[in-house]
Amino acid sequence: MIEGAMTLTDQLPASPETDADTLFESFVSWTAEQDIELYPAQEEALMEVVSGSNVILSTPTGSGKSLVAVGAHFAALASKRRSFYTAPIKALVSEKFFALVDVFGPDNVGMMTGDSNVNPDAPIICCTAEILANIALRDGARAEVDQVVMDEFHFYADPERGWAWQVPLLELTQVQFMLMSATLGDVSHFEKDLTRRTGRETAVVSSAERPVPLTFRYAMTPLHETIEELLGGNQAPIYVVYFNQASALEQAQALVSMKVASREQRDRIAEAIGDFRFTAGFGKTLSRLLRHGIGVHHAGMLPKYRRLVEQLAQAGLLKVICGTDTLGVGINVPIRTVLLTGLTKFDGNRTRHLKAREFHQVAGRAGRAGYDTAGYVVVQAPEHVIENERALAKVGEDPKKRRKVTRKKAPDGFVSWSEKTFDKLVEAEPEPLRSSFVVSHAMLLNVIDRPGDAFEAMRHLLTDNHEDRPSQRRHILRAIAIYRALLAAGVVERLDEPDEQGRSVRVTVDLQFDFALNQPLSPFALAAIELLDSESPSYVLDVVSIIEATLDNPRQVLSAQQFKARGEAVAQMKADGIEYEERMELLEDVTYPQPLAEMLEAAYETYRQGHPWVSEHELSPKSVARDMSERAMNFVEFVNHYNLARSEGLVLRYLADVYKALRHTVPDDAKTEEMEDFIEWLGELVRQVDSSLLDEWERLKNPGGAGATSTSTPEAPTGVTANKRAFRVQVRNALFRRVELAARRRYEELGELDGDNGWDADEWADALEEYFEQHDEIGAGADARGPALFMLDESSDPWVVRQIFEDPAGDKDWGISAEIDLAASDEAGAAVVRVTAVDQLQGIA
Repeated sequence: MIEGAMTLTDQLPASPETDADTLFESFVSWTAEQDIELYPAQEEALMEVVSGSNVILSTPTGSGKSLVAVGAHFAALASKRRSFYTAPIKALVSEKFFALVDVFGPDNVGMMTGDSNVNPDAPIICCTAEILANIALRDGARAEVDQVVMDEFHFYADPERGWAWQVPLLELTQVQFMLMSATLGDVSHFEKDLTRRTGRETAVVSSAERPVPLTFRYAMTPLHETIEELLGGNQAPIYVVYFNQASALEQAQALVSMKVASREQRDRIAEAIGDFRFTAGFGKTLSRLLRHGIGVHHAGMLPKYRRLVEQLAQAGLLKVICGTDTLGVGINVPIRTVLLTGLTKFDGNRTRHLKAREFHQVAGRAGRAGYDTAGYVVVQAPEHVIENERALAKVGEDPKKRRKVTRKKAPDGFVSWSEKTFDKLVEAEPEPLRSSFVVSHAMLLNVIDRPGDAFEAMRHLLTDNHEDRPSQRRHILRAIAIYRALLAAGVVERLDEPDEQGRSVRVTVDLQFDFALNQPLSPFALAAIELLDSESPSYVLDVVSIIEATLDNPRQVLSAQQFKARGEAVAQMKADGIEYEERMELLEDVTYPQPLAEMLEAAYETYRQGHPWVSEHELSPKSVARDMSERAMNFVEFVNHYNLARSEGLVLRYLADVYKALRHTVPDDAKTEEMEDFIEWLGELVRQVDSSLLDEWERLKNPGGAGATSTSTPEAPTGVTANKRAFRVQVRNALFRRVELAARRRYEELGELDGDNGWDADEWADALEEYFEQHDEIGAGADARGPALFMLDESSDPWVVRQIFEDPAGDKDWGISAEIDLAASDEAGAAVVRVTAVDQLQGIA
């Protein structure tokens, strides 16, 4: 992060006609004030930028590319030009937005991510690559874009998203480009192409020389010995790289027995952690690890945990961090040694060797400028190879003895690597970036909506992109098919004469700017909500199901739900005496919950007849927020129920997305009072688990109001009882959770909830025995959780609550009485329920 809050604007020259040398000196004087000395590659790139050239900046990680980007924005601002910064993920865009607000002030910086538009008319805009591509398609060379800084440009080769890095290069011919990455490979094609399209000189600034040199080593010692050696050799902090989250956590836990941190260091860690709130489950595990000087860092963690690990590492308090190969996108911590536990990874289809680009991306994290004078990259040999070499070393050089050694075989399906594999990766240049151009409905609609001749604009896109000729022909055929479908659906129409803006074909529907980016199925959701009966007891949860069907799948959650459902199905089938073969056949039909699937799919088929572009986006019925609500679980209970501790960050991000979509997609006239209650409850649930997700989102609306940046430690959330509307829903859910468990006679689980207050499993069983003598079941459907069966007295502290059972006879005289301890609830971050009775009262209903 660039320090020096809001001082760079003071260096802006009075005239936009300032010459390049003066601009360069102004920026350099600012960096000097920040005690930053520019590297030669930074100076060269900045001189090219202020001179008006395109720049391709290919220098190692930690070589200060972000500072060059700041210089580019400064030069554009000085000459009254509009500058765009793009990055591959919204989190990185947000991080850069706050960093640039610090440097240039909130009035000069805006952000567009599809989720949030902040100060969109600012002279400096941070946005996702797709947003800029959308602008390029819709406006072409007329776009109000003068300069583009494309970070992580190697995403150009991404099969699914690479088109968004290519389209601006094709369409924004008026723009000065700066393309940045540590792993670009051969860029001669881009150099020539940019110069041809923009008419500007294109400078390639590359350097293999790192500010902090790297030493590479192949380790033939067991992992724990390698780590001990690195710790003893003053090569910490060490980032131990795994290629899945489970292994990273397992290794971190295995290191607890090793003396990673001294007593003094552990005391400093405890002091730094202070009263940070760790939740049950993974939070308690992480707390224990951190207090031993061991961190864990991966995308499945809650944001507050990742940030805590980063802050402790930045303070020099963590000696070892175990994580995945992503190293947490945007992580900025002093890592001296990167220790890779392997050179293969599963890419979603198969296990394969790392590509040179992937290896150098990971290895480049070692050795941080300003922290280290050297960085180290160590790769472990396969475990079975190390064991075999040790066994051979024990018997010496005697050929007979060596032949008798029983060699350990590699695990089944293991893709091996060797020191030769390692050496080749160290020496290899990153692979050339390959074009990933695609044609979509959104592309055609944007171009057709552009003033001018859409056919000529599409011809340019389809024949002058970076694809080879056979691929271009395929794209042309697809574009023709899409155009015909849009024409047949009446979404576009031919005009007899060009209109006043030169269009001979026009779009007949209004397109929101980000219709293809910000939940492209949101318009379908609006149409589907109109099909619901707002008087239905299930209305609120049905609205939630529609919204969930339009969101991206949280795959780990859905897999866990399916695993749980199949386990329960197998148990029931065994109890029913179903034979194995039939069980396996029946099991194929058991999946994760998909409420309203039939209705939604029928509605989707009808909707896409008039909106053919939605066929590019998968409708995916699922139940995560709804499932949590129906089970009346809080966040920790839900995570534990599905064994999702390693993915709780994913769960929370998904719930935050549901909350934001409910707030912004559901029309006000469709929001009943119960719907508003649900939204308040879900937002408060997310905020209590980790306030950073929603606090940052809210803060984006007023970036200058709060001085904190996105990397600041968030304040602890206010007490859970402060938002009374949300807390009432939480109390209702807590009571209904007990109803749901009682209906299924899950006495052990009820005892786990209330055992500390005297209501163990036996107490619950005894209390409910009389009820089940009178009635066969307890209702647990939509009517059972309705407000008519929930009575709450807030006039005293503690609150007094009565949850009435829905019984088959309709007597409604049985229920659960409880007290809600408000102070304890604030401390716990969740409703603290103390059951006082489970009994029959006369005259309740």
